[in-house]
Order: sequence, then structure tokens, then C-alpha cells
Amino acid sequence: MALSCFPHISKLTELGDGTRYAYAYVAASASKPTFLLLHGFPSSSYDWRHQVHALAAKGFGVLAPDLLGYGDTDSPANVEAYSFKRMGDHIAEILAKEGIQKVIGVGHDWGSGLLSDFCVWHAECLMAVTFISVGYMAPSDVAFDLDAVNAMTKQAFGYSTFGYWKLFTTDEAAKLLESHVCALFAEDDFGTDIITNPQPESVTSLVYPAEPEAWRSILGPVGAAEAWVSSNQTSPLPAWLSAEEATTHKEIMSKKGYTGPLNWYKSAIRGIDLANNASLSEERKHIDLPTLLVVSDKDYITRADMQKDQTAKWVKQLRVEELHCGHWIPLELPDKLNQLLEGFANELAVGTDR
Repeated sequence: MALSCFPHISKLTELGDGTRYAYAYVAASASKPTFLLLHGFPSSSYDWRHQVHALAAKGFGVLAPDLLGYGDTDSPANVEAYSFKRMGDHIAEILAKEGIQKVIGVGHDWGSGLLSDFCVWHAECLMAVTFISVGYMAPSDVAFDLDAVNAMTKQAFGYSTFGYWKLFTTDEAAKLLESHVCALFAEDDFGTDIITNPQPESVTSLVYPAEPEAWRSILGPVGAAEAWVSSNQTSPLPAWLSAEEATTHKEIMSKKGYTGPLNWYKSAIRGIDLANNASLSEERKHIDLPTLLVVSDKDYITRADMQKDQTAKWVKQLRVEELHCGHWIPLELPDKLNQLLEGFANELAVGTDR
């Protein structure tokens, strides 16, 4: 979370509709652009820890918010609050508050989904975009057919890729995940956080498996994620995630819970943005910005082949980089990703337009 993980560069602001956002921010040096870093599920600005300091050290500006439902940002319980257009409007308002005219938008996982909408509704804020793990998703006015996607991917790959969505979009999911994320926190009489309900860490193992291939059996198939968590299954941490980092992540997710984060999935399934998207022309959904897509060969959920195909249909200026790792590219190969981001920014050969 921004305020505690980046204490010297974090801010908390209240937007026009009353929503409070926390974010880490470092201003760009002269002639350098600013990166807007949008995290995914289940995360916070903390997942950009390897990028924030590295890019800032090179003189780039960095703005990494805790997105709605996460960290130190507000976490409304109602699904309607998680309209992607509304959340994009929030991001545009934060940029305006900081006086930033244009950014290089960077999204990972659900952050790529938000960035996709941002490209359409707030193109004026962008000089270029980078999608990580998940490619560009053109805003749609057709309801998302989860069963059809799971059936299609099972036929194509031998396993469903979105089976866990069946759990994540239920009313019971938040309570199940919260009871297996390690601990629930409360304040004692002195205002100090204390653990009130230690639990098995099966959610951590589900999200960060020791080997990326595990997602083919414990996350993708329908019913697999619920079975894994409910039976308290665990596995060792992956080599790229320390015990201290895993503990910080668990503390972040434990304090506010999973209702807000899971509302991103419910928003997509319930079609919260269908009416907004119906007003968009097909031409407007096509992206004509310099675009970098970074995928990985061991991501068995947001598969590289699917991301490349769907992005190429809509993006005119596309460059693709495929890395040898799993889904968590910013954490697994931070140095390589930082090199790609820095090189991409330098290739743009533009100023910051501040």
C-alpha cells in the first residue's frame, strides 16, 4: 500500500466524488516522461516496488496508485462503484491534480483492463502504453460469457483458463479468501495492529505458486481454486518472492479484505460498463498509440498466444516482447522489465509535456 510501503513519496487525495486514493508519486526530471503504473489482482502499488525506485533513479516520473478496493485507497462494497470508466475518470483526475498532461500508461493483469478503457476514454492523457501479461481489451457492449470462454479454452488447451472466475464472482468468495489469507488484523488499545485470526496461507500459494505450471491444475479448471483454498493446500514460495515480501502482501490484503478486489471481476461479469461502451464507435476502440506488449511463455492463465492475438486486432503500433517466466513479470524479472520500459520511453523521443 502506498502510504506505508512508500512513506516518503506517497500521497492521499480526495477526488471530486468523495473517493479517496493513495498513490506513490515521484516527479519527472526535465525532458523525462512519467510512467503511470496500474497494478492487478490481488495487489496494490506494492507490486511495483522494483519499478518505482528503479525508474525514478533514471529520472523518470512515476505515479503508482493503490487502485479502487486496494491498499490505502477506498474500498466500496457496491459493485457499481467499480465501473471501469469511473475508475479511469479517477485516474485522469489524479493526473490533473499533479499537473501531469501525458503519461506512459503501464498495466499488469486487471491494471491492463483498466488501461484499455483509459486508452479509449482518456486518450488525451497518454503518449504511449505498455500492457503486461494481459493485452489490450477493447471495451465491449456484449456481456462476457464466462462459460463459453472456459469451454473454448478447455477445447483449445486441454484446461479451462478462467475457471476461478466462477468462485471469484460469488458472494461467498471474499469470506473464503479472507479466512485463508493468513490473518485478520485489528487494533489494540494502543492503536497497534494485532493478529486476531491466524489461518492457513492457501491463498498465498494459489496466487504465487512455487511453479507457474501449477495454475493449469489449481486455478484454471472450474472448481479447482475453491478446492485448493477450502482444503488449506499450500506450497513453497517461488524463488523470486521472499518470506518478508509475502508477509507484506498478506498484511495488505488482510487489512481491507477481498470484497473490493473481487468486485473488479463482478463488475465485468455483471456488465456494469455495457451502457457506457455502447456509445463507442468501432473506430474509437482501435488504439493508435505506440504500444508495448510484454507477455511470458509460462503464464498459463493469461496466455501469451491469446494476448498477442487479441491485442493485434485492435492496436496499430504494436511491439511484442515475450519473456521466459510466469504471470508475475514485474516481480519475477524486474530488471528485464525495467530495461524494456526505459528503452521504450527513450525510443519515444518525446518530452514530458508537463
